[in-house]
Amino acid sequence: MAVGLTGLPELHPVAGVRLGTACAGIKKPGRRDLVVLELAEGSHCAAVFTRNAFCAAPVIVARDHLAAAMPHYLLINTGNANAGTGDRGLRDANACCVALAEQAGCAARQVLPFSTGVIGEPLPVQKIVAGLPEACAKLSEDGWADAAHGIMTTDTVAKGATRRLTVDGQTITVTGIAKGSGMIRPDMATMLAFVATDAACGPQLLQRCLNEAVDVSFNRITVDGDTSTNDACLLIATGKGVSITGASGTAWQALCAAVTEVCTELAQAIVRDGEGATKLITIEVLEGASPAECAQVAYTVAHSPLVKTAFFASDPNWGRILAAVGRAGLVELDVGKVSIYLDEVRIVHNGGRDPFYREELGQGVMKRDEITVRIHLGRGAHRDQVWTCDFSYDYVRINAEYRT
Repeated sequence: MAVGLTGLPELHPVAGVRLGTACAGIKKPGRRDLVVLELAEGSHCAAVFTRNAFCAAPVIVARDHLAAAMPHYLLINTGNANAGTGDRGLRDANACCVALAEQAGCAARQVLPFSTGVIGEPLPVQKIVAGLPEACAKLSEDGWADAAHGIMTTDTVAKGATRRLTVDGQTITVTGIAKGSGMIRPDMATMLAFVATDAACGPQLLQRCLNEAVDVSFNRITVDGDTSTNDACLLIATGKGVSITGASGTAWQALCAAVTEVCTELAQAIVRDGEGATKLITIEVLEGASPAECAQVAYTVAHSPLVKTAFFASDPNWGRILAAVGRAGLVELDVGKVSIYLDEVRIVHNGGRDPFYREELGQGVMKRDEITVRIHLGRGAHRDQVWTCDFSYDYVRINAEYRT
């Protein structure tokens, strides 16, 4: 069960965005697996995509279409990643775009495709095309919750976040949904996420806002160290509200803060719902020589199977954390300056077991659902953090049975 997640909050509609879903039977009958987003004329989009060299066909097509025109529709399917499918995959992704464009009365390059699911299998184009009329018939500004469910794969809960704020007497709304539970390792953003605002913001400013938000949110999560072939994150500005013309001023700052908050909430929800996760773990690294080396240490700890299984067992085996810090590859690390905490309990001081540490103190922390590991390197003034989860029996089961 997802750590600390009980369901979707009430998601505020965003003027200029309508969402519709359908049960297309792509992998399993009777479940929502096809989502269409309609964007108002004049909307702008910013995007970041996976850096995996085997990026999926929809990623390639979406990049090309976004470079050619501002999108009018997003088309998302689950159950099939359309990755590792070669030229056929590109033809199939384009065919789906053409089908939606013909139905909606727009150019095919104004449709961005997104897919998630099993890698290496042909995209069931006919099922997707057959489901489009139902999805388009259900288009509604209130369709966010259904869409959040419609993009799920191994997720156990739908993920959404929303903010509504007032700036100089005008309201700005930011709402987003995301999916992700396994194959989660940041290298851009590690999942599918769609965030929209009613603000009017040009593509360059929008891209800057998204890049900054992603860097401290989706690019700071990991479940299992695997970067997906299909990752994408979009930020949409429909232009129906506050006009933002420059990277300064109250409205710009408020928009960026709200987008970052939404992205962070969604990113943490992905880790909370990591496949088989029972604990949310924050790895904070402080006193580093640079932010990059702090992130390097944090990821080394977060990716250690020994560390992650110890958290699942609620075992305060601090030697595993110490060993991960030591193998992170920092040049001339003075281990005698390193201190490590589990929440408020200091387990390592001056490179060794803290003289006041007792096993029962560590045990008490490790039984909590949410834990912070704080690592002080003693070699600078920089810091960074990563969110991860534990490894349980269910992670192995879910992934062993993924295609059955």
